[in-house]
Amino acid sequence: MFISEEEFESHSMSKLIKGAIVPRPIAWVSTVSQDGIRNLAPFSFFTVASMNPITLCFSVGSVDRDKDTLKNIKETKQFIINVVSESLANQMHESSKRYDPDVDEFEMAGTDFEDGDFVSVPRVKQSPVHMECKLDQVIEIGEGNLVLGRLVGYHIKDDVYIETDKVDPHKMKPVGRMAGDYSYIRNFFSLPNNDLPK
Repeated sequence: MFISEEEFESHSMSKLIKGAIVPRPIAWVSTVSQDGIRNLAPFSFFTVASMNPITLCFSVGSVDRDKDTLKNIKETKQFIINVVSESLANQMHESSKRYDPDVDEFEMAGTDFEDGDFVSVPRVKQSPVHMECKLDQVIEIGEGNLVLGRLVGYHIKDDVYIETDKVDPHKMKPVGRMAGDYSYIRNFFSLPNNDLPK
């Protein structure tokens, strides 16, 4: 099957794209409003944009109004990306629901928090890795928004850290996003590998 741009509207391109670009890492983004209300929401369009300066990015899709996350970031210019481990998956899912702006998603998800060290934003206490960011820019792309943040602080749990400045994926136990579902990321291999299917 081949689908040209002219045929996109007659297909569910969202499902086809999200089903093919997998597994996607999840940025569990914590922010705080100017009124001090904590916000927590997951975004699976997430990656590293640059290593010099270290810049992370995630995409916020279009909605009737700015999502609380995007609104908070535009107002305060700061946020934290928390890594979602298996033990936090249900709490992450709860925080993905749409709540009114005056609702604290940390409370709704039953998620413990602690203060950021470099930004005035709470972070998910149980998360194995927290990346504190200051806003670089928001780029409007069609109906979406690409948020780019400069890394200003990095936290990693001692049991996940390897002394050669590596992250132990077996202990971090990250969760990935598939199409409409999620995925364990537990099995790893190096290349070349003669055991791979041909």
